[in-house]
Amino acid sequence: MAHSPSNQDAADSFDPLRPKLTLVAYRMLGSVAEAEDVVQDAFLRWLDVDRFTVREPEAFLRRVVTRLCLDVLKSARRQRETYVGPWLPEPVVATDEDEADDVTLPLMLALERLSPLERAAFLLHDVFGYTFDEVAETIHRDTAACRQLAGRARIHVRADRPRFKVSKEHSLKMAEAFFAASRGGDMGTLRSLLAADVTMHADGGGKRPAAIAPIVGIEDVMQLHEGLTRIFAANGSRLIRFGLINGLPGFVSVEPGDTLQTTALELRDGKIAAIYVVRNPDKLHHLERASMH
Repeated sequence: MAHSPSNQDAADSFDPLRPKLTLVAYRMLGSVAEAEDVVQDAFLRWLDVDRFTVREPEAFLRRVVTRLCLDVLKSARRQRETYVGPWLPEPVVATDEDEADDVTLPLMLALERLSPLERAAFLLHDVFGYTFDEVAETIHRDTAACRQLAGRARIHVRADRPRFKVSKEHSLKMAEAFFAASRGGDMGTLRSLLAADVTMHADGGGKRPAAIAPIVGIEDVMQLHEGLTRIFAANGSRLIRFGLINGLPGFVSVEPGDTLQTTALELRDGKIAAIYVVRNPDKLHHLERASMH
């Protein structure tokens, strides 16, 4: 009598696919923790299926993960409506080995404006490169409908796709200059780095001090930093590392009050056009361990 494959066999076939499945889930959800939960749920389902009948495990698991994400997104929309202040995706800090990412933070925010199905069709086809037939099979819509979903999504997000590449070296120098000027109180240099229409978005989630609406325009952003200068002078700001945060140059730091924080900078025409700060501790658990070293 044939024995069913062991759980170890299931893990051996699943684990090589886990990073890619987690990336799909993170793109869909904007949350590292939720993405990991979804992928683990997919693994539990993988244990229960007759894996001998699955000809393409990756395609099968991608469908499972995408459908689980669609379920999560339906409830996430309700949670976002009650979120305190600006909502930003959980920051992912790229390691030196990671490739440059064209799904940047502004694009992830644009994805939030899409319906769950538009988001799935756009990501699977335009970002991950799957055919519309594969997308249709994944989200249970016909091919023509998937083309329409992706087309509508493309119109919504067009302005937020990176228009040109900025070299990683140059962009990280901008992050270093911003950190030095803002923490060192060099307001003249800071002003020279900012675009006239710069916006600042701070996500504290109601759990850490943060502006509850975006701060718009160079004068208001400068006024905020002039106030922060006194706090930095009295308490200090400890840099953990510079890096690409959701594809944007930025840094991880520990701010006054022992607050772990990420700061990501959107560059346009050589100036900082937007500043994205995440202070909500619920979104930084995955960075805490790294910050202790």
